[in-house]
Amino acid sequence: MGAYNYSEGLEWLIERGNITNADTLGAWITQELCRGSITVDTAIMVRAHRLAGQMPKTDILPRPTLKHLSYWNQWLTATRESRELREQSLQMGGSLRKLLLDLDPAVQSWFEPIPPTEPCNYAIAFGVGAAFWGIDLHQSGLGYLHSWANNLISAGVRLIPLGQTAGQKLLLHLTPTILHQWQQILLLGDDDLYSCSWGLALASMGHESQYTRLFRS
Repeated sequence: MGAYNYSEGLEWLIERGNITNADTLGAWITQELCRGSITVDTAIMVRAHRLAGQMPKTDILPRPTLKHLSYWNQWLTATRESRELREQSLQMGGSLRKLLLDLDPAVQSWFEPIPPTEPCNYAIAFGVGAAFWGIDLHQSGLGYLHSWANNLISAGVRLIPLGQTAGQKLLLHLTPTILHQWQQILLLGDDDLYSCSWGLALASMGHESQYTRLFRS
């Protein structure tokens, strides 16, 4: 979905010397997993998966689903801390939505709550797609978090740079944190959806004006 094009502020942090090795990269990713916006993104993916799982196998959709899926999509767009992060979420979501439609046009009715003219966030498209293809919520959530962490590690491997083995070791080291955070995310109510990701916001805003860039965020 083009995730390899994005570093989510890592490129700026590495240029500034805030992240210099596997240990500092791991500390940043761990902090984001525990307190950052990836928690909120995953929680919205959970809601999209559950709502899509309630979809009937016809073109007639229940009114509550029509309201809530679009509501969470718009809510997530409004929470993006910077233009770059918003564009990342919407570009990846649009690409995934298109892929799912190309694979099976029947998924169109599952996206019906979100009009074609309304950009779709990645977390929403991921949740709907996983539900449509019958991937259970537990595997979907772990896959969502794992792919996010793997993408940031891949960016770090290229930017710091790190060796591939160091990157794989870091991903393995993060596995217990991913498993723990997934269980915590499942417990989040709607009023608990907040994060402390000002560091990510500042890094992303700094990246917008960075002179030399390999990544889009």
